[in-house]
Amino acid sequence: MKIPLDYLCVRSGLLCNRCQSLVDSGQVDQFEVKVMEALLDLEETQFRELKDATYYKAIRSGNLLILLVESPPSIDSSKWIKIARALQDKLKLKVRILEKTTSIKNSAVQLLSPARVLGVNTVWLPDGSVQYVIRVAKNEKRLLPANAVDLENALSKIHDTKVKIRVE
Repeated sequence: MKIPLDYLCVRSGLLCNRCQSLVDSGQVDQFEVKVMEALLDLEETQFRELKDATYYKAIRSGNLLILLVESPPSIDSSKWIKIARALQDKLKLKVRILEKTTSIKNSAVQLLSPARVLGVNTVWLPDGSVQYVIRVAKNEKRLLPANAVDLENALSKIHDTKVKIRVE
């Protein structure tokens, strides 16, 4: 798997100057080193297909860990679900793996699954900023993978903009 840090640094736990500067600057969080190590372990032991995948970021919101990856054609969504389950066992967190995309709707559909996204509204605020409202059916609220606040925080971090989830 292609990762932003050096393989040797992640494996040993001792970071070189370049890797340490990435962690210090905030481009890579400290907990992401453990996530990368777990992914490399899975690549060696169970999922050889991961060598062609690219890791971008891990976002932790509450008890939910969201991984942003770019997937090769050899890994389909069912394989990513198996990888997420294996990571859950290793990290003791609920794991969701999302394909990196610039579309808020695509990210929301992947993250909120199995709940259906009814739509995404763009709200222009008086100060000139933009807020996105993701609409989910009331009867599917129980299908959300985590509470709405954690999901809102995660989507906001992924897209660097304010995101709200409205159950209607």
